[in-house]
Amino acid sequence: MPSLFIDAERLRDLNSGLGQVCLHLGHELVRQIPNSRDGEPWHLTFLVPKGQTGVFGNSVRYIDASWLQKIWTPGQYDVWHCLHQDSDYLPRSGQSKLILTIYDLNFLERADYSAAKKGRKLGRVQRKINRASLLTAGSAYTASIVKEHLHIPETLPLKVVYTGVAVDPKNTPADIDSDLVRSLTNSPYFLFVGVIHPKKNVHTLLPLLEAFPDYRLVLAGPDGHPYAQHIREQAQNLGVADRLIILGSVDEPTKLWLYDHCEAFLFPSLTEGFGLPVAEAMTFGKPVFISNLTSLPEVGGKEAYYFENFEPENMAKVLHDGLHDFGQNPLREERLRRRAAGFSWPSVAKEYWALYEEVYNGKY
Repeated sequence: MPSLFIDAERLRDLNSGLGQVCLHLGHELVRQIPNSRDGEPWHLTFLVPKGQTGVFGNSVRYIDASWLQKIWTPGQYDVWHCLHQDSDYLPRSGQSKLILTIYDLNFLERADYSAAKKGRKLGRVQRKINRASLLTAGSAYTASIVKEHLHIPETLPLKVVYTGVAVDPKNTPADIDSDLVRSLTNSPYFLFVGVIHPKKNVHTLLPLLEAFPDYRLVLAGPDGHPYAQHIREQAQNLGVADRLIILGSVDEPTKLWLYDHCEAFLFPSLTEGFGLPVAEAMTFGKPVFISNLTSLPEVGGKEAYYFENFEPENMAKVLHDGLHDFGQNPLREERLRRRAAGFSWPSVAKEYWALYEEVYNGKY
């Protein structure tokens, strides 16, 4: 019976993109468990944070993540999948064939990191690559950055496997138990979903409130970084603070409601490994206005509107012209939904099962 070990420890933070990857990919992998080439079903073991045993059902095994598992994990596994490049949990040398997924190397863009710190982080990723039988990247952009900054042996395959989208507009609640959120139906609003962090470039959206005086701007996501306070202060200085709404982290029903009711989705991020909120907004058929940087064009394709730069006048023109174009083209909404449907967890899990089989059978 072939065995597969999956590091899903990042379930500890379901508000993060990696937490969502662990949750949805794990469920879909279990749903699709195949028989191996020799006719035996695969045996799955998940590494999960304490308290998450059973999250993927009773047909698989679980190991609680702890400091001990960083140096010793019981059992022998044919294939070991690290779902992200920063994992602290690796198989012992010779214990398993390692698949390493790299979602981004965003730390290379951080101005607050010294060259030495970036070098140390690259070194940690390189050591994992040196042990891997197969690499996967969350986007073609990420794959190109990996090849540029790390040594990938010619014999080590690097595959692009995109992220899936789990939101379903049919699950949008009719109402929300929040007077603040419910009040958003009183006037149109633009939406941003994601952590409020400098890399998300959210401050560039504030001048749009001057150009669109009838709109509000809603920011939904973790707001514990000092950058969130900078956003509030800048809104005060611009005189638009009364139309800026920072909700902080929101639950899934509220997020769906916000997507469903927004006029447009704005995402001027500077660096992304994929850009899941963009694909989620597209699932609702909403016009998306995004930067043309890193992996985002792979998500938006021809259906998104792009900020070529972040000058206020240019961004306002892109938004004005895009809203007009969207309103004049009734096919736009369906095309957005169709493109978003291409990022599905069933297809992602199917790709990974094929890779697990190939690794197990010695192709890699």
